[in-house]
Amino acid sequence: MSQRKVALVTGGGTGIGAACCRALADTGMKVIVHCRSSKESAHELAASLAGARVVCADLSEPEQVEGLVEDLRESSDRLDVLVNNAGLNRNGLTVRMRLADYDAVSAITRGTWLLTRLVLRHFMMRAGSGRVINISSVVGHLGNAGQVPYCMAKAGIDGMTRSLAQELVGRNILVNSVAPGLIDTEMTRGMGSDARDSILERVPLQRMGTPEEVAQAVAFLASSGSYIHGSVLHVNGGLHGG
Repeated sequence: MSQRKVALVTGGGTGIGAACCRALADTGMKVIVHCRSSKESAHELAASLAGARVVCADLSEPEQVEGLVEDLRESSDRLDVLVNNAGLNRNGLTVRMRLADYDAVSAITRGTWLLTRLVLRHFMMRAGSGRVINISSVVGHLGNAGQVPYCMAKAGIDGMTRSLAQELVGRNILVNSVAPGLIDTEMTRGMGSDARDSILERVPLQRMGTPEEVAQAVAFLASSGSYIHGSVLHVNGGLHGG
């Protein structure tokens, strides 16, 4: 078995996911960059990281999730770290939102659950060790008008973290969440300036965070933090205390 640890980051081609890939590679891990649509940026990122490679799959499609895991099993004898970063946002007031938009957001959460289940079964439980790190969000705790499905999904991710941690007692597999606040990404740049400034006024550090600052927390949980389990680590400049 290869001695170099392997990490899979979903939604790893851009933003927070890409920063997580770089941070994990800096710890010496071999990184697998997952993407759905950002294939070009994912391949550019992987080319800059020693030993990294790209896998593509739509997590909302169970068959593609299963195919992704089969690909991982054929190409590697280990998967030590799973970072569930992929997500989808559909903004709109509840009374105006289409059911299809809600379903699109919730399907990614279902895919995250399925991927985690398969990675645990085929890799981590067999190895007797592993780290699962789920990227949630401050809005899963505070709520945000116009983002009900997204808030539900992110709150659910933290619920999954706490419940799965209890299921894995004695397995030497740690499960935690990292909940970013207002981070400078394509998603937040797409927000209206009034909405963004309204949130920023509530941040005690008086600035947006960076993807790299979220990735620092992920890398810590992936390589250290051996007595942290079932927790939500907030990276939000003081916007929410947890």
